[in-house]
Amino acid sequence: MDFALTDEQQMIVDTVRSFVENELYPHEEEVERTGVVPRELGDEIAQKVRDIGFFAPNISTEFGGGGLNTLEFTLLERELGRASMALTVFFGRPSGILEACDEAQREKYLLPVVRGEKVDALAMTEPDAGSDVRGMKCSAVQDGTDWILNGTKHFISHADLADFVIVFVATGEEESPRGIRKKISCFLVDRGTPGFEIREGYNSVSHRGYHNCILNFDNCRLPREQMLGEPHRGFDLANEWLFATRLTVAAMAVGRARRAMEIVLPYTVERRQFGQAIGKFQGVSFKLADMVTEIDAADWLTLSAAWRYDNKLPSNREIASAKLYATEMLARVTDESLQIFGGMGLMSDLPLERLWRDARVERIWEGTSEIQRHIISRELLRPLEK
Repeated sequence: MDFALTDEQQMIVDTVRSFVENELYPHEEEVERTGVVPRELGDEIAQKVRDIGFFAPNISTEFGGGGLNTLEFTLLERELGRASMALTVFFGRPSGILEACDEAQREKYLLPVVRGEKVDALAMTEPDAGSDVRGMKCSAVQDGTDWILNGTKHFISHADLADFVIVFVATGEEESPRGIRKKISCFLVDRGTPGFEIREGYNSVSHRGYHNCILNFDNCRLPREQMLGEPHRGFDLANEWLFATRLTVAAMAVGRARRAMEIVLPYTVERRQFGQAIGKFQGVSFKLADMVTEIDAADWLTLSAAWRYDNKLPSNREIASAKLYATEMLARVTDESLQIFGGMGLMSDLPLERLWRDARVERIWEGTSEIQRHIISRELLRPLEK
């Protein structure tokens, strides 16, 4: 097995890291202070991404995207993970599920997001149905050829920027071996559609400036043409297109941990106590050893899962393991980084306190750590069950 990056893969890493350091880092402090990214700055970032040819890198070349495979896209996301999410959202990575659009939907939704003319947001989570997707209450009933949507979604990332949302709702019920379960369908809903409201969400301790929103649907009427995929097949659609987004979270966690390590390592050489660099003390040096080992382990676990996915090998457990381990690793690394810096680590003069705060949500969204452990254990036990 060759662990080295190809020239093209190394180019992706170098280009994105340079962009992050030169174009995004300088704006982080202001975003943290104000909690917003001025739209003109966001548009400027998006244009610069288009200029370097990296906009919509995850979308197939057939539709005008960059056509990166999963491993290449994971490397890209790892480097973006170093920067504030409020800024990286403008890098332009449309939801891959839009490739499921039919021909008419491609012209209205997919191609405009690839060109950077529109922004999409994905809406699945509800107040009473977080990890339990089948338990969602937001629903749609058919009225002739139209569908009428009612209900609420929340924690919808960057919906305040979106021109349309990709929303999953219950559209019926069916019998299953475990009892009645809801059928799920997926719709494309434009901002400004009557009966559809995007409201300001909650103030989060993690990722300031990267806003979550609340979506309300009140007898929101949609024609059949707004349905993505087949009726009642939204759950299958989500499983096909969305489960690999856990890799994105894992990769960004690795990138963020690498940045924390790069901040703390020089400090352990420069900072002197009792006549020597603090890095010479076993209490600090062992922390550094553990931190870099965990980062490397999470990195290779994530890249290996992406490689398996590209090679059409079973990867559900491996992706869950990567998401679980990388996000929990990030919590440990940022916490230890703060410990090494002492009181200064908690001050906003350094980005460490932000990296520490931002790390907390990674164990929750895109499937909690508990859900990942459930997936992993289920994959282990199923072959043994009679």
